[in-house]
Amino acid sequence: MTRGGWEAGLFAIGDFARHGRVSVRMLRHYDAIGLLRPAHVDPATGYRSYDAAQFAELNQIVALKDLGFSLEQVRTMIADEISPAELRALLTIRRAELESTVAESVARLAQVESRLRGLEDQLPTVDVVIKELPAIRLVGLTTTAASFTPEDIGPVVRPLCAELGHRLPDAAAVHPAGRLTCLYERSPRSEDEAVVRATVPASVDAEGNRNGLEVVDLPAVRAATVVHRGPIDQVLPAWQALARWMDDNNHRSGEPARELYLDCPDDPAQWVTELQEPIA
Repeated sequence: MTRGGWEAGLFAIGDFARHGRVSVRMLRHYDAIGLLRPAHVDPATGYRSYDAAQFAELNQIVALKDLGFSLEQVRTMIADEISPAELRALLTIRRAELESTVAESVARLAQVESRLRGLEDQLPTVDVVIKELPAIRLVGLTTTAASFTPEDIGPVVRPLCAELGHRLPDAAAVHPAGRLTCLYERSPRSEDEAVVRATVPASVDAEGNRNGLEVVDLPAVRAATVVHRGPIDQVLPAWQALARWMDDNNHRSGEPARELYLDCPDDPAQWVTELQEPIA
């Protein structure tokens, strides 16, 4: 016996889609890739119909898809009839992926907010102090970034500072005598490229192991300085405000610009960094 051209006891594709809270188009796609075959296909019309027992399989597909698994992964999991332990392992991996994505999104959001605050009509008011910075010897590591944008500087300077921290304990000829200082200047090779140095003030023995650290001697210089409080990822508005102050007061910027990390507790929101812009 049939019902409206469909086998009795079966759901027409439209009804199955409605009760399963999916689209007819999606059911056809699942059929096409072999993920969820109809219980019956009318040989004359090609109409698809589904059994009520298939709701459980459809729900499983939808649940796994909502967790972020691809349809190919879902098909493999269902075909292999994975155990709860295997599913737990897959979900653990998926959780780690999502946590990484969230962290990247939070960092990107902070950059967007920093950009918004850095718009010309919203630059913060800063207290600029002119300082005479003495000549100083630094030791550190150098790399380059594609540009001076936070998106290019951040991924470069963090591992560079970490590598400096790893190398210092085994550099017997190097005796640190101050706080982490990052230096930034234009590359002679490109208008966009930035030369980035992670350094610390130090005395250096004439002989002995430096563990690959280079010596950087900076001359005495007069600099405009401002203190930034908060995450270093959000330092751009302070740098731009300092640049505006330099322009308003008819000063030309020298190089390298410096970030002196005065206090770096576990909470980045509590960081204190002095920005130093040499006056040419």
